[in-house]
Order: sequence, then structure tokens, then C-alpha cells
Amino acid sequence: MEKYLSGIVAGVMSFFAPVEPLLLCAMVFVAVDFLTGVLADRHKAHAEGRVWRFESAKAWKTVRKLSFVMAGIVLAWMMDSLMLPVVELRLANLFTGFVCGVEFWSYLENATVASGEESFAQFAQKLKKIASKHNK
Repeated sequence: MEKYLSGIVAGVMSFFAPVEPLLLCAMVFVAVDFLTGVLADRHKAHAEGRVWRFESAKAWKTVRKLSFVMAGIVLAWMMDSLMLPVVELRLANLFTGFVCGVEFWSYLENATVASGEESFAQFAQKLKKIASKHNK
């Protein structure tokens, strides 16, 4: 029975192997945003004279977000590979890129607060200017 079960698991995993780099990329971006968010929250609490405590509710919010991100990437990849094989939409790449962009923006905000360095905020402002030029 165990060899059949391991065969089924291996088969399912091999089906999702092409999407693994996208999943790992999104996981890294969400994890870095989470860590810098914790540091920013800690820095802000100390600056305001409050006692800082790690709150598991905030961590679970990140776990839920990561679950939805992973499901979104897999669903977009399935549409790319199974439902739309004729058209090259690359929905999984687009969705992953969007998620990573949002997480990167949040990282810049958190890094500004946690480090007290305005260079992160300045970089975010330059990105905003570049994006606004391309939207015209």
C-alpha cells in the first residue's frame, strides 16, 4: 500500500514541478515582507515607548495570505498549461509578478520604518514616478 501511495504522491508532485520556481519566489517575497514587517512593528513600538510583543494573529494572517497566493499561482498555472495551451498568456508568471511587486512595495515601506533610512522610501518614490510615466 505504501508504494502505491508514494507513487501517487510522486506523480502529483511531478505534475506541479514546473510551477515550483514561481511558488518559491512568492514564498521568499512573502517571508521577507513578514520579517521586515515584524522589525518595523517592533521599531515603531519602541519609538512610541510601548512594550512590543509578537502577536500570533498577525503571523496567521501571513499564513492565510501565503495560502491564497500559492493557490492563485497553481490555479493560474493550471489555466496556462491545461485550459489555454494554444494561447501563451503566462498567467502564472503575471500573477506571481504582481504578488511579488506588492510584497516588494510593502518591504520598502517596512524597511523605511525598521531602519529609519529614507533611502528605501526614496527608491519607492522613484519607482512610482517610473510607473506613472509608463501609464500615460
